[in-house]
Amino acid sequence: MTAFRFRHVSWVASFLTTYRPRPRLPYSAMHAARPSILDLSGLRYFADDPGDSFRKFQPPVAVNGEIAYLALSGGGADGAFGAGALAGLSDADARPTFSVISGVSTGALIAPFAFLGSRYDPTLAELYTSGIAASLVDGAAPLSILATSGPLANNRLRALIDRYVDEALLSAIAAESAGGRILLVITTNLDTQRASVWNLGKIAEIGTPEALALFRQVLTASASVPIIYPPVLIEAEADGHRFEEMHVDGSVTFPIHTLPETFLFRGRNLPGPKLNLYVLINNKLCHDFRIVPVEARKIAARSASTLVKMQTRAMIFETYNFTRRNGSGFNLAYMDDDISTEGADDFDTDYMRSLFDHGYARARSGDLWNTELPPEAAF
Repeated sequence: MTAFRFRHVSWVASFLTTYRPRPRLPYSAMHAARPSILDLSGLRYFADDPGDSFRKFQPPVAVNGEIAYLALSGGGADGAFGAGALAGLSDADARPTFSVISGVSTGALIAPFAFLGSRYDPTLAELYTSGIAASLVDGAAPLSILATSGPLANNRLRALIDRYVDEALLSAIAAESAGGRILLVITTNLDTQRASVWNLGKIAEIGTPEALALFRQVLTASASVPIIYPPVLIEAEADGHRFEEMHVDGSVTFPIHTLPETFLFRGRNLPGPKLNLYVLINNKLCHDFRIVPVEARKIAARSASTLVKMQTRAMIFETYNFTRRNGSGFNLAYMDDDISTEGADDFDTDYMRSLFDHGYARARSGDLWNTELPPEAAF
């Protein structure tokens, strides 16, 4: 065992001495301000854009005089709760026709299938209960964060997305987008420290192999938790200069995306039909005691989940205040306080199955949505 450890440490030391990451193409803050992707503009906006900048984006189609908007949060393995909740809503015949769906991190993985409706509930069940998710963290190379490609990189997440996101899925999303529905996914641009809000429906409508590759890249980036997965480099162009942006997990900037900053934090009202917000949190909102092992990955995971939880709570407050100010509907769902989260960091299959069942049962019984903030004692 001692000899093995010595060889392992020697290999790591040798790697760190000889490893040279591929150089990145230089670009400036002016290039980063408003680049085009796939030589097109309008495929995304930034969450901190001024309010006037949103007028150029297609408004969502209203159903029965209102816009139903589902916002799916991050949460890693706890995404099983959201997947189960959607299946339960379908079986209870209580699932709204969502004009807009946004997703962050694990919510980004759910979002395309939620966007296409109940016929993709079995796909979500497979993703979150079959054991596939456990393979995303088992045996990950300890230095995979240093490589964006090659044998060292942790490409399991990318391979999973490539398996489920194909031309047929893209075509189905494109058809819904052409009818006025909107699918949004959020990534964090580490170069600019801004949240990019991607219109995946518009990307799907392009219908080219390059669009499919970008669609997959955005989903991968949104769920690429720093330290565990490498960042995703997305090609862009500005003023004839081509470069690559570095994107990671959307939860780094926005654990859940309901509305842009100008509406949430600066008091602006949202014009148009009535908005009915459905905020599905793949997490508990209460503080969750757990003794954290002295292991690098466990500490990193716990630190990230703590940060996301605190940001999520703040975002819920701001969203609730907006809905009351703007006359919008507010519907909030989250995991029960007494749910044990042991096994979440390891994507334990039994844990995820029980959480899927929990979300399903809550939705099936009609006990999923809360129209007010949680009691202070539980929040």
